Amino acid sequence: QPQLVESGGGLVQPGGTLKLSCSASGDSLDYYAIGWFRQRPGRGREVVSCISSSGGSTDYATSAKGRFTVSRDNIVGRVNLQLNRLTPEDTAVYYCAATERYQLPIRCAASQWDYWGHGTQVTVSV
Repeated sequence: QPQLVESGGGLVQPGGTLKLSCSASGDSLDYYAIGWFRQRPGRGREVVSCISSSGGSTDYATSAKGRFTVSRDNIVGRVNLQLNRLTPEDTAVYYCAATERYQLPIRCAASQWDYWGHGTQVTVSV
């Protein structure tokens, strides 16, 4: 089973960009769909985006559409989440998750996410 590790979080000003990455040890990510989730202060965990194992199918939360882009590079074994036009409302801990249990086209909320990373903090502030 994969041990997922997120990276790329940090402090950014409103309107700025960040690129988060999800990688794994213990297993290849090639066989897994990868989801990105976040937990904002005082709120529950919510879907951000997800991508199928081949990269051919993606899904986004409404808040992410047009600003965030999920992609994957199965050669290097990494899934990226490009965050653009960030606002303070995007401040959260961002998690990646993996699953083999999903259908196409992928829908993040309908998939069963089995493996989780520990998260990376994204803070958007002046």
